[in-house]
Amino acid sequence: MSPQTDLKEVVDSEIKEWHFHIYFHQRNADEHHAALELRDAVLRLRRDGAFVAVPLFRVNVDPIGPHPVGSYEIWCPSESFASVFSYLCMNRGNLSILVHPLTTEQRAYVKTISRIVIVCLNQLIHHLLSLTETTKSETHGLDHLSPWTLPLCPSHQQKFPLNIIPSVRIPFTSDGGLPFAHVVYLTTELGYSSTTPGLSLEDRKKIGAHVEHILKGEKEAAKAPSD
Repeated sequence: MSPQTDLKEVVDSEIKEWHFHIYFHQRNADEHHAALELRDAVLRLRRDGAFVAVPLFRVNVDPIGPHPVGSYEIWCPSESFASVFSYLCMNRGNLSILVHPLTTEQRAYVKTISRIVIVCLNQLIHHLLSLTETTKSETHGLDHLSPWTLPLCPSHQQKFPLNIIPSVRIPFTSDGGLPFAHVVYLTTELGYSSTTPGLSLEDRKKIGAHVEHILKGEKEAAKAPSD
C-alpha cells in the first residue's frame, strides 16, 4: 500500500492526541522516585504554561494491560506534542518512555496501536546514533545524547531494535469496547475537541510553494516531485 499523498486526506486523518507511558521498575525505589519526580515536574510546567500535558491521576505500581512494569500515562494534544516530546527527551534520565497515537474511536485505536512503531525515546536516539558515522565536529552538539544507549524497556536487560510491532492483541469486553478507559479531556478544547479552525487547503498550498521556493537554492535539500 502506497503512502497517502492526497492533501485533504492527510490533513483530515492527522493524529491529534498522543499518550506517553513512563516506565519504571516497580520494585526499584530509585526508579519509582525518579518517575514520580518527572510526573511532578510535568504537572508544574503545565501549571506554568510550558505545555499542555495531563498525567492520569493513577500511577500503576504493578504491570497492567500491555504495560510490563510500573507505569503512568500522560495525555498530550498535538498542539503540545513537540514541546512535551522535547522535554521528556531531555529530562527522562534513565527512564524508558513509550509514545503512541490516539484516534477518534476506540476500535480505530486498537487497529492503529497494532501497527504503530513502539518508540522508546532512549532506543530511538541509540538507533539514530548507530546509523551515523559522523565525527564529533559534524554532530552539531548532539554528541551529548550518546548516554541514551540504554535498554528499550526497564523490564528487559537486552537491547531491542527499533521496529514495528506487527500485532498487539488487546481483548474486547463483551460489549465490544476496550477493557480499559480511553480517557479524553474534551474541556481543554485541544486535540480532537479543538474548535479552532485550521489552515485551509489553499493556504497550505501557498505555504508549501513558498517553502519550495526558499529551498530551491539549498543544494543539500531534496526537491519535491514536479507532478
